[in-house]
Amino acid sequence: MIPVPWEVTVSYGAGTMDGAQAILEASSQVDLFVREIPSAWQLGVHMLPVQEELSKENNKYRDLVNQYINQIESGEQIDKSLEMRVIPQTVNEVCEKLNIYVRSLAETWLNQGKIVGVVGGDHSSSLGLIRALNERYEQFGILQIDAHADLRKAYQGFTYSHGSIMHNALKCTNVRKLVQVGVRDCCEEEAKLISTSNGRVVTFFDDEIKEAQYLGNQWAKLCKQIVDRLPEHVYISFDIDGLDPRFCPNTGTPVPGGLDFQEAAYLIKAVVKSGRKIIGFDLCEVAPGSDEWDGNVGARMLYHLCNWTGVSQGKLVSR
Repeated sequence: MIPVPWEVTVSYGAGTMDGAQAILEASSQVDLFVREIPSAWQLGVHMLPVQEELSKENNKYRDLVNQYINQIESGEQIDKSLEMRVIPQTVNEVCEKLNIYVRSLAETWLNQGKIVGVVGGDHSSSLGLIRALNERYEQFGILQIDAHADLRKAYQGFTYSHGSIMHNALKCTNVRKLVQVGVRDCCEEEAKLISTSNGRVVTFFDDEIKEAQYLGNQWAKLCKQIVDRLPEHVYISFDIDGLDPRFCPNTGTPVPGGLDFQEAAYLIKAVVKSGRKIIGFDLCEVAPGSDEWDGNVGARMLYHLCNWTGVSQGKLVSR
């Protein structure tokens, strides 16, 4: 696991930079025995140390972004201040350096035969890993569990915003399909991209999922419809706010609705049971808040991701 303490462009609540550490600390409370995967504890899961230099860089540029956003929200003209005008370019450059760092680190461990995942940080943290996998696989799909579509070309002037992660991921030519689940916040720009993508982007909106369930459709049937849209190789991008906010009350941009914990866990399992291979994953936007709840939920979901990825790659066996 690559921890990425990064939330430079968050636009509402902060705290996700501490997500990886909170998950690590909560992981000691996770029982390693899994009934469906009895040997799960033998897989071996290691989180690399959180880099303090990254945290310092994050804090430095986060303060800069806060000044910029505050000026925008106050209604002041950005172009009146030279300092304000250059902030987006400066932040975009430092975020691209982060992407290069994560990609390089991911490639190092992938070359050693390791399964690699990213623990954010905000959702933009995972782009480097997706780029690394784009060089290793001729084609793959992304299963995105998220409250937001994250398909904006840029948000508030920031190319590598957490709200643009999937727009940037689609620039990777070997990403042939993006299947989104649980989306319940979407702007007009994103809706247009989805509708004009010629099927490259398939979105299962949360209200449509709920309506189908109200009409009697079982979650297992809906999961089959979701999984059927995915290719053989799958990257899972899990924004914790894809869950109902009762599981992640401190996440940066919570939205009412979303998946139940076990619904998300079942969907991950359904991907593997279909014979598809999970080639990597991320878990982002966990913010610890004042208690351990978000970290606890994050640690348990991360363990699900690790174990079922292990099964899909033949490193573990499920019943």
